[in-house]
Amino acid sequence: MPLAPALNEIAPLARQTLGDRTYAQLSELLVSGRLAPGDKLSLRGAAEALGVSMMPVREAVSRLVADGALEVAPNRAVRVPIMTTEQFRDLARVRIEIEGYATEQAALLRDDEDLAAIGRCEEAFRLESHAEKPDAPLSVELNKNLHFAIYGAARSPILVEIIRGLWLKVGPILNLDLRANPDRLTSGGARERHAAALAAIIAKDGAAARAAIAEDIRNAADFIISRGQLAD
Repeated sequence: MPLAPALNEIAPLARQTLGDRTYAQLSELLVSGRLAPGDKLSLRGAAEALGVSMMPVREAVSRLVADGALEVAPNRAVRVPIMTTEQFRDLARVRIEIEGYATEQAALLRDDEDLAAIGRCEEAFRLESHAEKPDAPLSVELNKNLHFAIYGAARSPILVEIIRGLWLKVGPILNLDLRANPDRLTSGGARERHAAALAAIIAKDGAAARAAIAEDIRNAADFIISRGQLAD
């Protein structure tokens, strides 16, 4: 019996799933700030670390290049882009609006399960920031976990997908910031703004929750720009 013509239009399931999983794993490295601007990504090294062939890694990297999260240098090396100051300002402005809106919606739509998850994430970040020697890469990831626990409570998968696209670009810069300025964990004010956001979400005060996250993003962006760590 001949195959239905439509079957020729789909990729083998195993390969498609493996490519998606590889993309998700590499994306998480960027979103969680485990890569920094200028870091090079070895395709062979990534394939070995993930236990896959080169093909799904190439596919995932091509998608991330299209996302603007990775770039191919003139020497063909794949690396995390080095963002200019103006690009970063633009990214921060967009994040303030979109993530602020998501936080406002989260305050209005959250349930008890959301509150518990957000509370756990806020506590984890706060405790790490109070440690004698905070782990900067871990703190970047804990910060990400808190933000996405909040955004998930907005009940909009499309909104979360848009925000993840923004974090593909900002995650590496947050990593670079804390690598160079680890004292920011104790003196930067992030834990106070996180606490304010949590309190507003508990109170279902959308405007206050939005303002707290907007200030969190704005303060971090202003500090990073002031340190001159971005390209001209």
